[in-house]
Amino acid sequence: MPSQKRARRSAGLLLFRRSGEAGFEVLIGHMGGPFWAGRESAAWSIPKGEYGPEEEPEAAARREFGEEFGRPAPDGEWVALGEARQSGGKTVTVWALETDLDAATAVPGTFTMEWPRGSGVRREFPEVDRFAWCTPQEAAERLVTGQRVFLDRLREHLAGGRVGDA
Repeated sequence: MPSQKRARRSAGLLLFRRSGEAGFEVLIGHMGGPFWAGRESAAWSIPKGEYGPEEEPEAAARREFGEEFGRPAPDGEWVALGEARQSGGKTVTVWALETDLDAATAVPGTFTMEWPRGSGVRREFPEVDRFAWCTPQEAAERLVTGQRVFLDRLREHLAGGRVGDA
């Protein structure tokens, strides 16, 4: 009997605050590790991570925010922004939460990998090497392509529209 490959799922939390001419800003993180070093465009992400069938997506989003930001997810009302299938096949589910916290207080978690590849040397890297508040326009340039839809959905929500699963 052939083995069935588990669908990869990820959940995340997009923090936002109302401000200035753009109307709002979002908190995103620059992915850590050597592959992303020196890259800006499409090298940022909503704090998120994978979860298995034994975990609820909301719990995974809360856990991953804590691991990546280094502090628990803030309290408040979560707004469902739906899900989107990424180019690599992973389905990402995101919620938005209005809050204002200092990005400089982040203490990101770490991961270990062999680097340089093939060297046999294992090094530790931050999951996210920095966080920043960005206007929707800045975030759209920085975020990996498959996550940009969540900016549109948040904009729609803030304008009083219904957020859909496009």
